[in-house]
Amino acid sequence: MPALNAEARRLCDGGAELILLASNTMHKLADQMMQGVDAPLLHIADVTARAVAARGCISPAFIATGFTMEERFYLDRHEGQGLRPLVPDAEQRRDINRIIFDELCRNEVVPASRERYIAVVRNLAMNGADSVILGCTEVCLLLDEANTDLPLFDTTRLHCEAALDAAAL
Repeated sequence: MPALNAEARRLCDGGAELILLASNTMHKLADQMMQGVDAPLLHIADVTARAVAARGCISPAFIATGFTMEERFYLDRHEGQGLRPLVPDAEQRRDINRIIFDELCRNEVVPASRERYIAVVRNLAMNGADSVILGCTEVCLLLDEANTDLPLFDTTRLHCEAALDAAAL
């Protein structure tokens, strides 16, 4: 954690006017990273929550690393903005996490894993999910508009777009 804080401070010392952390999971350390840092953090969960709400959705399926799905640092921010994210059950979370780290991080896209992700989303949709948050940079390798009818929110894309919008101000 001290390394992230030191880097954020270095960025500010170099003239940065906005800080981004390009990882959903690492946002668990966002508060500690930003201690004593003058520039604001563009928090990926806040950007995503605004996009979900703007589309009129309130109960997104949340697909991410096991850590991000199980810890409260991300979900609390969404709930604080009026969303009710739906998280897969324990077995589904284990499968999602295994696929992310054992396959997707190694650039392996396995059709059976795509089917597993689609099945998880269908299950969450039957339980009230009205959209899907792709809460890990690799999830878009398996889920896209072609294999789900629910609106998709790619956190990486949304975060980048918000950063570009902020830079244009």
